[in-house]
Amino acid sequence: MADVRKLSKKSGGMKAWQMMVYDVFSIWLTYGLAIAALTFSNAAGFDHRTAIIILPAITLFKLLIYVSFKLYRLVLDNAGFDEIFRIAIAVSTANLIIVLVTISIRNFNFIPEMYFLFTTVFEVFVMVVPRILKRLINYFSPKKIYMSGKRTLLIGAGAGGKLVLDEIRNNPVLMHYPIAFVDDDEKKIGNIMSGFPILGPINEVPYIIDNFNIEEVIICIANITDERFQEIITKVAERPVKIKRLPKFKDLQKNDPKKLQEVKVEDLLSRDVVKLDSEEIKEFIKGKRVLVTGAGGSIGSELVRQIVKYSPEQVLLFDIYENGVYDLQSELRHKMTRGSIEKVEFNIQIGSVYNPERVEEIFKSFHPNLVFHAAAYKHVPLMEESPKEAIRTNVIGTYNVCKMADKYEVEKVVLVSSDKAVRPTNVMGATKRFAEMIIQCINKKSKTNYSAVRFGNVLGSNGSVVPLFTKQIENGGPVTVTHKDIIRYFMTIPEAVGLILQSGAYAKGGEIFILDMGEPVKIYDLAEKMIMLAGMRPHYDIKIEITGLRPGEKLYEELLVDKENGNIKTDNEKIYIEKMIDQDDIECEVLAIAENFEKLVNGEVKELLREYVKSYSIKN
Repeated sequence: MADVRKLSKKSGGMKAWQMMVYDVFSIWLTYGLAIAALTFSNAAGFDHRTAIIILPAITLFKLLIYVSFKLYRLVLDNAGFDEIFRIAIAVSTANLIIVLVTISIRNFNFIPEMYFLFTTVFEVFVMVVPRILKRLINYFSPKKIYMSGKRTLLIGAGAGGKLVLDEIRNNPVLMHYPIAFVDDDEKKIGNIMSGFPILGPINEVPYIIDNFNIEEVIICIANITDERFQEIITKVAERPVKIKRLPKFKDLQKNDPKKLQEVKVEDLLSRDVVKLDSEEIKEFIKGKRVLVTGAGGSIGSELVRQIVKYSPEQVLLFDIYENGVYDLQSELRHKMTRGSIEKVEFNIQIGSVYNPERVEEIFKSFHPNLVFHAAAYKHVPLMEESPKEAIRTNVIGTYNVCKMADKYEVEKVVLVSSDKAVRPTNVMGATKRFAEMIIQCINKKSKTNYSAVRFGNVLGSNGSVVPLFTKQIENGGPVTVTHKDIIRYFMTIPEAVGLILQSGAYAKGGEIFILDMGEPVKIYDLAEKMIMLAGMRPHYDIKIEITGLRPGEKLYEELLVDKENGNIKTDNEKIYIEKMIDQDDIECEVLAIAENFEKLVNGEVKELLREYVKSYSIKN
């Protein structure tokens, strides 16, 4: 008994000893009724005095059986068929043993065997009622519990749907008011599950949302393919409702109250799954000392997160902004302590890549084998107003890193570049193109292998359109779009970083790798989808305002991969290599711009930059 109290202090709101007391009452009530019935019916050979005398022994025996079946360890907040079945088996087992014992003892007539059928059924009933009382109250008074919640539609009338419904019923914090299930199975449509109708098919979801005034939709199909998931959320997103999903069963943590996940805008953009050669990347990184510049930024921090999974010897996080790397440090330590990632030695150094003395100090003390150079200014309109800073970090900073990599015999340097380096119309793009020219120039003279990876916009990165739209929606709008026809190519941060690592593994020296970004996204459509994902109506609840193109901004972003114009295909279908062009030695140009740019005003800085980056066209 003490073990029961120690291991299970509570059982569905009652302490274990309280539940035992109740079960004693159940046993006595059940057998008392049987004894009374036999006594008043004058059953032949029945001695009620003997039955009453041995009842305490029967009670103790049955409690021992119930303890052995762990009935007092059951968590009864979500009690269902499994718990009821366990109770029924325990009671039946105890009664069967009692019957066998009474039969085996000569002239022992406790209770006639046929009465045990009655006692078993009745005892199970009496024991089950308090254990499922909370569920019964929830079932018979749904209005009281759900009336303040959002009207919710559950897609998937299977195991996942039942799991989500149980979570809603037993976790009032979720604030959902279930209305119905939706499923494609014709055998289920029109039936009722757990008290709620099953509607369908799923293609009819937009009309079901309208007819039942649905405010939120939960996709409850755990083991769903990415393609089918895309199809469903595309259908649901035709209406202004919030969308959540149940994670895949393998990702569900036991007793985790936060089972439901928000569907993000990334999920609305149909994308093929990026396939990586993990073994090749691991061979590239394992046991290496890795330096990541700009480690606190969107790309830099994700580089670190993915690099530590491939067992490097050590990782150095280098950044001028201490808050970003501090947050990343805390995140990594937490994950390592929890055991979700292997322990990897890493440290943080604060400094700027445009400070040559500080950069050399880092290389001299750390001696990296691999360098991922992600430190850069990337915000197009801001760099139009501060071109000197763009040159200082994106050009001179890249030169400093590349020179020190050569001096300290680094194996590989991978530059994180941008699609805006293609025929640039802004300072940011021009400086990134200059950085590409630097790595190709130094690669010709160095034993170090230098390469660059060029890609477009990443969803959710600092300063990108998605966080901007999210804040604008939270503030009640308007959502600002620079032009109704503007398009951009998007990739998620993990996708982009995975392909950067894969490109680094492929690199032989001098390549500019370009990533296939998929189909372009119309920013105006993206704004409408994000508003609808927030459960509001575009143009009614949240306005969309056209503000005009910003300085240096293109209406149509350059297509990175031109498969018919000399791009070289790699083993990865998402990675190509730009047609190789022999790069002249430009070290003199770098030194010249470094010597002169500080003395100039903004317009003159742009003109100076155009002297060295011939493809740069200044847009006023």
